[in-house]
Amino acid sequence: MPEDAKPIHLTGDSQGISDFLDEFDTFLFDCDGVLWSGDHVFDGTVETLELLRSKGKRIVFVTNNSTKSRQDYKKKLDALGIPSEVDEIFGSAYSSAVYISRILSLPSPRNKVFVLGETGIEAELSAENVPYIGGTDPALRRDIDPEDFTRIADGSALDPDVGVVLSGLDLHVNYLKLSLAYHYLRRGAVFLATNTDSTLPSAGALFPGAGSIGAPLINMLGAGAKSNPIVMGKPSTAMMDAIQGKFRLDRKRTCMVGDRLDTDIRFGVDGGLGGTLAVLTGVSAREDWEAEDAVVRPTWFVDTLGDLRG
Repeated sequence: MPEDAKPIHLTGDSQGISDFLDEFDTFLFDCDGVLWSGDHVFDGTVETLELLRSKGKRIVFVTNNSTKSRQDYKKKLDALGIPSEVDEIFGSAYSSAVYISRILSLPSPRNKVFVLGETGIEAELSAENVPYIGGTDPALRRDIDPEDFTRIADGSALDPDVGVVLSGLDLHVNYLKLSLAYHYLRRGAVFLATNTDSTLPSAGALFPGAGSIGAPLINMLGAGAKSNPIVMGKPSTAMMDAIQGKFRLDRKRTCMVGDRLDTDIRFGVDGGLGGTLAVLTGVSAREDWEAEDAVVRPTWFVDTLGDLRG
C-alpha cells in the first residue's frame, strides 16, 4: 500500500481484520496510549494479545519510555495482567545502553555518561557496565547557587571522564542539570537522546515528554548538525536496525502498532516494515493523517486495539 494511500479502517470489518492478521508474523507494539494509559489497561488489550499469540504471531513491546528498564517494564506488564517475557521488551533506555557500550564504545576513562533521566536508564547502563553520573543523584535535585555557576564555568564542577550526555525523560529536571549537560556538550561530549517525543500520554491527558527535556540543550547549542542528538528511540532507524538484529525479523512480515504519527507510524514507515496500524486511544487523531499536509499516514487504523478481536 503506498504511503500516501487512504488508511483502511478495520474496526467492525471482520474479513478485513482477518486479512490484516494474515499478512504479518511479527507485531511491534508501542505501549503507552496503545495498551494502556497510566495504569488503566484498555478494554480488550489482553485478549487481543492472546489472540495474536494463539495464531503464532511474535509480539515485541517497543517503548520510548526511558524511565523504566526492561525488568521494570516486565513488572508493569505483569501488574497490568499482560503476559510477557523480558526478551520481548525493547525500550529506548536499553537501546541507548547497547549503542553506547557496543557501537559507540568510547575508550576508557572518557566513556562515562552524564544522564538526564530516571532509574530505567541507570539500570540499563549498569547492565552494560557503562559508568554514569547524574540521573537520580539526589545531590543534583536542588536549586543552582552562585558557586555552581563559577565551578561549572571554570570546569571544576565537571567530571573530566564524561564523554556522553544521554537525555531522556527526567521527572526532576532543573537548571543545574541542564547547565551541567550543556557544558559537557560544549567540551565535546557525544549528544544522545533516548527519544524525542515532545509529549507523553498519561491519565487521559498529555504531559511533557523526553523531547521536551532535551529541547533546551538543542536550543542552547544553536543551529547545526552537532546540536541535534543521535536518537536511540522511535522513529530512529538505528532502533529498528537494533530490533531486527536482536529478533531476526522479516521487515515485510512485520507491522508497527502505535498511537503517534510522528514516532510510531513514522518508525514503521522509515524502517521499511510491511505495514503500520494506528490506534485512536492515544496522541494522534484521525484528523491528523487525513490532513492534506500529513507527513505520514498509517496503512490501517482501529478505534481501539481490542477491535482486532473482530
